[in-house]
Amino acid sequence: MKRIFFAALASLLFVAGCQRVPLTGRNQLMLVSSKELLPMSFQSYRQLLDTSQVVRGGASVESVREVGVKIQRAVEDYLRDNNQLGLIEGFQWEYNVVNSPQINAFCMPGGKVVFYTGILPICQNEEGIAVVMGHEIAHAIASHGAERMSQGLLSQGVLTAGQVGLGVAMSNKPQQTQQIYNSVYGVAAPAAAAIGYILPNSRNQESEADHLGLIFMAKAGYNPQAAVDFWQRMAAAAKGPGTPEFLSTHPSEGTRIRNLNRLVPKAMEYYNGQGGRR
Repeated sequence: MKRIFFAALASLLFVAGCQRVPLTGRNQLMLVSSKELLPMSFQSYRQLLDTSQVVRGGASVESVREVGVKIQRAVEDYLRDNNQLGLIEGFQWEYNVVNSPQINAFCMPGGKVVFYTGILPICQNEEGIAVVMGHEIAHAIASHGAERMSQGLLSQGVLTAGQVGLGVAMSNKPQQTQQIYNSVYGVAAPAAAAIGYILPNSRNQESEADHLGLIFMAKAGYNPQAAVDFWQRMAAAAKGPGTPEFLSTHPSEGTRIRNLNRLVPKAMEYYNGQGGRR
């Protein structure tokens, strides 16, 4: 059985080819593209907002949106400088705050961002928000969700050797494809639970999101050193009762802060290039 699985995987890798992650250059399996996921993402995002208590105004909302726009512009500048603007084709950036004790935030394909109020005390200020914003947007820019969904479609047998694309997956098994999408992006929890798993970010993906996120926040004029402080606060929060949702879907290895300390000096070059000003 394992031999058949890996033979199918090798065939798919050959047929689908590999996409490279910006900055790191890592090859990733992409059976569906982030662009294909945009309509599904926009619909899910709107449904989430329609069924949540969205905070319509106030200092926290203004801060999240201000930081979001600055990092968005930094992302656009970075991708333009690297001839990769196609990665955000079709994006419709949006930033919202949802009233919930969950210590969580996310960015769906197409630049659809949500911060839960529960994570804001750990962020503390705009630089803390920029750490989370940069990290989550980096996941979207690096197509990590599409990569995890591709892995899920393969492992669940929705796509088989030689088959590529969201349209094919929806034609083969529409309900299961939707459930895998839900499991990747953490929406519609009952449907996600129906297949009994959540697809977590891999260590490679987390490292890439940390790396890219530092660059994005630094280019936006936020001190990347704040990332170390934020993750120290998050580690402290994890020692309390329960595990923050932000950590359950974003594995926090013991080496993360050490890795951030290693990455910060390079990010500081971008920060200093911006004059360290917002």
